[in-house]
Amino acid sequence: MTRKNPNAPKKGQKIKVEPIREIKDINLIKRLLRDKPRDLALFTLGINTNLRASDLLRLKVRQVMDVEPGGSIEIQEKKTGKIKIVTLNRTCVDAVRKLLDREKYQPDDYLFKSKKGPVLLVPTVHNLVKGWCAAIKLKGNYGSHTLRKTWGYHQRVTFKVDIPTLMACFNHSSQKQTLDYLCIQPEQRRDVYQNEL
Repeated sequence: MTRKNPNAPKKGQKIKVEPIREIKDINLIKRLLRDKPRDLALFTLGINTNLRASDLLRLKVRQVMDVEPGGSIEIQEKKTGKIKIVTLNRTCVDAVRKLLDREKYQPDDYLFKSKKGPVLLVPTVHNLVKGWCAAIKLKGNYGSHTLRKTWGYHQRVTFKVDIPTLMACFNHSSQKQTLDYLCIQPEQRRDVYQNEL
């Protein structure tokens, strides 16, 4: 008899993962990964772009090898089929260069190689992110989608990007959807009560 996972979602429901809310925790994970250039590049690109894990994993070396900070790459999203232009900041470019300097790559290789095959799989990324968050003793539910959510959360909370811009970046149909996605709405409601007159 197999045991049912008590934390498994009910049929038709999804498990929600959280963003990494604190910059100090992001820095702890970066420190944890400093001697693992592939994982550091994956984490860095994940939290500095709004790409889904499935799109990050489809990146080929030729797409990123000559990109300068502020340069863009073009990706066809796996989920939507739409073409997306993504600008890479200096942190992304530095992480990619460190990876390409440490590993042997051909231009048509996937950027995020696996030891067992040509490329990592999304469930592997999910487990990696869970492991990194557990290693720094981060409480909550984390997974592959945490990377994309972390980008959005900090765009809104740290950098004060407006909700309509983030809606467009995420291709959401409402502000509520974006706020729910970023796990911000409950925080904002709580913060309202902190305002003193």
